[in-house]
Amino acid sequence: MRLGFDATICQDLEHSSRLEWLETNGLGGFASGTVSGIHTRRYHGLLTSALHPPVGRMLLVAKFEDTLIVDGQRVELSANRYDGAVHPQGYEYLREFRLDPFPTWVYEIGDVLVEKRIFMVHGQDATIVEYEVKGLCKNCHLEVRPLIAYRDYHATTHSNESIDKGFDWEEEGLVSVQLYDGLPRVYFGADYSNCEPTGHSYHRFEYAEEKARGLDFQEDLFQPFVLHFELARSPKAVVIVSRAGIPAYEATALRERERLRRMALRHHAPIAETFLEDLAEAADQFVVRRGDGHTIIAGYPWFGDWGRDTMIALPGLTLMN
Repeated sequence: MRLGFDATICQDLEHSSRLEWLETNGLGGFASGTVSGIHTRRYHGLLTSALHPPVGRMLLVAKFEDTLIVDGQRVELSANRYDGAVHPQGYEYLREFRLDPFPTWVYEIGDVLVEKRIFMVHGQDATIVEYEVKGLCKNCHLEVRPLIAYRDYHATTHSNESIDKGFDWEEEGLVSVQLYDGLPRVYFGADYSNCEPTGHSYHRFEYAEEKARGLDFQEDLFQPFVLHFELARSPKAVVIVSRAGIPAYEATALRERERLRRMALRHHAPIAETFLEDLAEAADQFVVRRGDGHTIIAGYPWFGDWGRDTMIALPGLTLMN
């Protein structure tokens, strides 16, 4: 699917916060958010995993807070809404957002461009976040702060004393967290230069859509560590969030495999027209595994597979595509 917005839309906070993106993994898991970077729903997150595919969904990792440091100047690229405030305001640097085929943000800081890409790996509980700096940036540094939810995707979570605030170094370039016993361990494969422990919570994020629905609209998220990347050594940085412990060096091959898979979906469209190719690519997000077979998700972000909806959608999602 090819779709894009320029700075006029990206830097309009209200408009870009209503534009949502979605990545799915064919197992019932997904990643989603808005163009501005502000989460407006409790369902927005970087890794929502179906523990019993395609159901039993848990939102494990909510988002990254990312900061570019150029010649000592800190530039916050993310954005959050709190009670009466938006902080940081990274959308002010957004020059472009596009789906090509993955959600991609382009930030402009002086003469430096930062391209950020997010995609899920089909058939795996894994989300890959890639950064690339373009332009003259001899003294550039990137900080990535994961914000962890670890909750049912229909709920919200709040700071408590039961959280395991530690994390484990599994091997070089791979760290993991497990906030509560009995829940899945989440791994972060990254080509970082340093991993700095933090272990504190961010309080009272606000989700506008949940507030409008009359539901609990505030949440606390846990921040276990900061990943540091020296971009003078390499202009690229990668973080793979997964339940399987995928190392960062696999990102390039996984991206190419996923790109080719989506190209193949477009080629299966009944007529070689862009609109129908877009529909064929989008339709694939609703067909997921259940046991040894497949089923159809009734809709994102909150539906599972419903028999009625499956029968209604079956001709369009399967026979025509």
